[in-house]
Amino acid sequence: MKLNLSQIKEITLGAVRIEEADNAVHFYRFTKHQQELYKARSSDFYKKTFATSGVKMRFRTDSQSIFMNVDISSGSSRKYFCIEVLVNGKRVGAIKNFNDPQMVGNFTKMQLPFGNFSESISLGAGEKEVCIYFPWSVATVLNELSIDDGSFIEPVKPAKKLLVFGDSITQGYDALYPSNKYITRIAEMLDAQEYNKAIGGEIYFPELARSREDFDPDYILVSYGSNDWSKCTKEKLTQNCKEFYRNLNDNYPNAKILVITPIWRKDMNESRPGGDFMSVAETIQNQAAEFPNISVIYGFDLVPQDEALFADLTLHPNDKGFDRHFENLSKKIKDILQK
Repeated sequence: MKLNLSQIKEITLGAVRIEEADNAVHFYRFTKHQQELYKARSSDFYKKTFATSGVKMRFRTDSQSIFMNVDISSGSSRKYFCIEVLVNGKRVGAIKNFNDPQMVGNFTKMQLPFGNFSESISLGAGEKEVCIYFPWSVATVLNELSIDDGSFIEPVKPAKKLLVFGDSITQGYDALYPSNKYITRIAEMLDAQEYNKAIGGEIYFPELARSREDFDPDYILVSYGSNDWSKCTKEKLTQNCKEFYRNLNDNYPNAKILVITPIWRKDMNESRPGGDFMSVAETIQNQAAEFPNISVIYGFDLVPQDEALFADLTLHPNDKGFDRHFENLSKKIKDILQK
C-alpha cells in the first residue's frame, strides 16, 4: 500500500512544509520566507536549506516491511548520505551511498553518487514503532513509501517542540547515521520534535531569528560562534549576537533558550578576524546575559581534544565524537532544566 500525501504528513516530524510536485513529496525545514532570506544571502547557504536535517517519520504499524524510493541531491558540501530505519529503537536497515568500512580517517572529501535509490526493508512481525531518519547532508525527495497491504499505520508524536539554530555541527556534519547527530539525540531526550534551522558555515544571522515560526517552541537551542570567529570581527560578533537573542526573545518569550558556545577545534590558535578563539564564548555569554530565559552552556569541553573523534580530524565530530558531545551536553541540559 503506497502512502498518500495526507498519510505522509501525519507521520512526518521536523518539516515546516511538506509539498507534492511531479508525483513526489518534498520536505522543507525552512519556511518560504526563510528560504528567500538565504537565497538573497548566499547561493551555498540557500542550497543547504533543502537538506532534510531533523526530518524524520515516526509511526506504529504491524507491517512486516516498508519500501522506499527517493531522489537524492546536494544539500551540503558532503557527498555521503544515509536514510536510517529503526524498529523499537534498533537499526534494522538503511538506504545509503557508502559502505561503513570505507568511512575511516578523514572521509569528508569522499565523492559518492547521488540520484535515485530504492530499498525494501524488513521490519519484523507484530506491532512496532518505526522511525525513519532523513539525511542531514542532502535534499531528499520521496517518490514512494509503501507498507504491506492491509497493515495499519498511526503517527507517534512527541509532546514538545525544539527549535534549533546553528552551523555545520548542528546541521549534522559529520555523523554517518542521522540518528547519531547530537541535536537529534537531545530532541529525543526532551521528547520534542526537532525543527532544525542549522546551516553549515553560518554565523549569527539576526534576520533568521526575526522570522517567526507558526508554532511556539518549548525549547530553543542555539550553537554559533566558530564561524563567527573566522568571519567576523569581535565587534560584529557582538552586534549580531545581541540582535539575534533580542529577536528570539521577542518572538518566543516563554521558551527556554539554551545557548551552546563553540566546541574545541584543532586550528583554534590560528589568527582569525575574531581574535582569540577562547574569547568568543565570553562574548556570547555577555550578550545572552541580558535575557533571563537564556542559559549558556560552555561548549569547549563537550568533545575531548582528540582528533580521532573528528571526521575531518579538526572540527566536525564523527559518530564517536557525537557520542561524547551528547553525553556531556545532555547532563548539562538536565541540570539546567531541573533548577
